[in-house]
Amino acid sequence: MQIKKTALRQAVNAIVPKILVYGGAGVGKTTLIASLPGKVLILSAEAGLLSLAGADLDADVVEVTSIEALRAVYAELRAGDHGYAWVVLDSVSEIAEIVLSAEKAKTKDPRQAYGALSDEMVKIMRAFRDLSCGVYFSAKLASTKDDTTGKVSHSIGMPGAKLGEALPYLFDEVFRLVVIDEDDGAGGKVASRYLLTATDGKSVAKDRSGKLDAYEPADLGAVVAKIMGGAA
Repeated sequence: MQIKKTALRQAVNAIVPKILVYGGAGVGKTTLIASLPGKVLILSAEAGLLSLAGADLDADVVEVTSIEALRAVYAELRAGDHGYAWVVLDSVSEIAEIVLSAEKAKTKDPRQAYGALSDEMVKIMRAFRDLSCGVYFSAKLASTKDDTTGKVSHSIGMPGAKLGEALPYLFDEVFRLVVIDEDDGAGGKVASRYLLTATDGKSVAKDRSGKLDAYEPADLGAVVAKIMGGAA
């Protein structure tokens, strides 16, 4: 057997980022799509793209109402040269709800339905993650409070605790979108959006590239360029 060798630097530079961003309702996860470079395909399960109205964005949209529709889109993307620089799943939390409803219709045992949900969603997300283009997954925020310490922790909101816990392991880049009040220079405050890229003891986040600051401005194009050393 002949082993095909690729220089490490060349292999790393060829990697297209696959990014998962989670955050609370209305924080701007969908708005982030407008900062993606190149042509975008949006797979929308939320029917809530109003925040992109007027955005300078070259994008096509597919409304996802069933798992069959999602599989059909994936098959088309996997089949050939689709021309998209980015594929967006907005949001995987809503897609998981669609899958869960389908699984509940198949069985009377909730445990079996949630187990099937976890298996199916991990399979779907791995498939889209491994596409040759960039992929942006948005997700809801889940917050839990420890009854003993009162500490509040934040993670990816998905139906079923098992699934939410599994998702961070599928990605190199997991960010939480946050809004921070900053001084506006005139004695007032202005709300600024940032991507938390490293865990702060309260929120799940990670950046395996090692090139990002703990807080990056909420601009996926700039984040991708920084990760890829300006080659995005």
